[in-house]
Amino acid sequence: MPPSIGDRLQAEAVRMDRKSFTRLKRGKLSPEARIDLHGMTLDQAHGALTGFLMRAHSNGKRLVLVITGKGDRFDPHDPAPRRRGVLKQQVPMWLRLAPLSHVVLQVSEAHIRHGGTGAYYVYLRRSH
Repeated sequence: MPPSIGDRLQAEAVRMDRKSFTRLKRGKLSPEARIDLHGMTLDQAHGALTGFLMRAHSNGKRLVLVITGKGDRFDPHDPAPRRRGVLKQQVPMWLRLAPLSHVVLQVSEAHIRHGGTGAYYVYLRRSH
């Protein structure tokens, strides 16, 4: 079984200050802004996420919350089974590609108080 997105994110090097990262993982830092991508198509979500993060970065925000949801629950009676959590899988990949990779410093699964496995903390680089 391949590692989960959360496991892969945990295995990534910490690029932000270690003390802040620990506080982030414990849910002690509050996101300065949030976006909820629930119910959006991949194209809609990608455009909304890109615009949101670029605006947040230009406004000097550092920590934002991206809510993807956990994905559709598996329905064994569905004649055409869907992949679960398409946005949950796709968002971390988008964050690693330009133009978002230029503004994103760290990505981590959110603490349960901020949505747990259905959301990501995105820590942005300082704006110049």
